Amino acid sequence: MTRTQATQRRTGTFVSFLLMLLGALTMVLPFLWMLSTSLKESKLVFEFPPTWIPDPLDFANYLEVWQVAPLATGLLNSAVVTVTVVVVGTFSSTMAAFAFAKLEFPYKRALFVALLATMMIPVVVLLIPQFLVYAEIGWIDTLLPLIVPAMLGNITMIFFLRQYMFGLSNELMDAAKLDGAGYFRIYWSIFLPLCKPAIAANVIIVFMATWNDYLGPLIFTNSPENSTVQLVIASLTSYYAEQTDFPIVMAASIIAVLPVVLLFIGAQKYFVDSFAISGIKG
Repeated sequence: MTRTQATQRRTGTFVSFLLMLLGALTMVLPFLWMLSTSLKESKLVFEFPPTWIPDPLDFANYLEVWQVAPLATGLLNSAVVTVTVVVVGTFSSTMAAFAFAKLEFPYKRALFVALLATMMIPVVVLLIPQFLVYAEIGWIDTLLPLIVPAMLGNITMIFFLRQYMFGLSNELMDAAKLDGAGYFRIYWSIFLPLCKPAIAANVIIVFMATWNDYLGPLIFTNSPENSTVQLVIASLTSYYAEQTDFPIVMAASIIAVLPVVLLFIGAQKYFVDSFAISGIKG
């Protein structure tokens, strides 16, 4: 490699780094501003020039938000819905992915195509039929409409894990069969552990989607005791935004976003690995 080529390569790397840094800042700065606002007094929110580090730091907003809104109830409801959906839904999705990837049964390809076709149906189209069905069976204003359908599996997770399992050798299954293992034992003891990176990546995505869901709880629940944390924040926003008391809303938002941030930090290794080593095969 000549000196000119080396210089051009270093320049290209530096420019790429600057572009990625700029992209990262556009995502991080709103979160930092939300954190900064949550630690301010309301009269300091609109000061100019704005300050990133409030003086003094006001932690009273984090104490007051628990008193002015049913935040604890919202967090508990969101936790119940999200944990149930993630645990049971992941189990259902991994079993379906294993079946579509490694087992042979009649109309397998047609069933998989039909399953993927449902992804093209807009969610809003299904809201009225779902509401009528749930109202008929008495599920409205309960957490069941948010939990039960999602427990049956996630189509995106099934598709992703099916493609991931295609990359795993069929010889593993053949060897396990020779040792007398059944299909569930093969799934549970061999393929499930090998899919940890892909499962972790999908768990993060499903966790975020479920935890941050606003439309579902808004449609199917209507009482404060069944509200999720997103509905609690929405009610805070509608009330305190009129009074320009944004620090209370920002404090509630920081509390609500912490579980997602902590989950991503804890599982980011698996999240990166899954996209690094998984290919779209088969």
